[in-house]
Amino acid sequence: MSITMNLYYTGKDGNARKFAEEMEQSGTAALIRAEDGNEKYDYFFPMSDPETVLLIDSWKDQESIDVHHASPMMNTIAELREKYDLHMRAERYISDDESISDADKKFIKK
Repeated sequence: MSITMNLYYTGKDGNARKFAEEMEQSGTAALIRAEDGNEKYDYFFPMSDPETVLLIDSWKDQESIDVHHASPMMNTIAELREKYDLHMRAERYISDDESISDADKKFIKK
């Protein structure tokens, strides 16, 4: 089981992309990827909305998320969100990889 958060950062004048770029260039994103329990931390850019960035952030369990949220790194992230005046929307998913149906598997090319 994994817990995945889809975080949509929205701003103006390209600020969401600038935020993601600074997270990558500053090494903050790499530090998060190195945290115990982090399974994925990647930014994506929706083609239909140039002012939004999607962060897919996956963790092995809730404890890993809680440790991450209690870390000083969250202050850095919060400061960057404020710097770029970003608004957020979140979606939370729990993986269920073990029960992908045979009907669904035929559409998945590995």
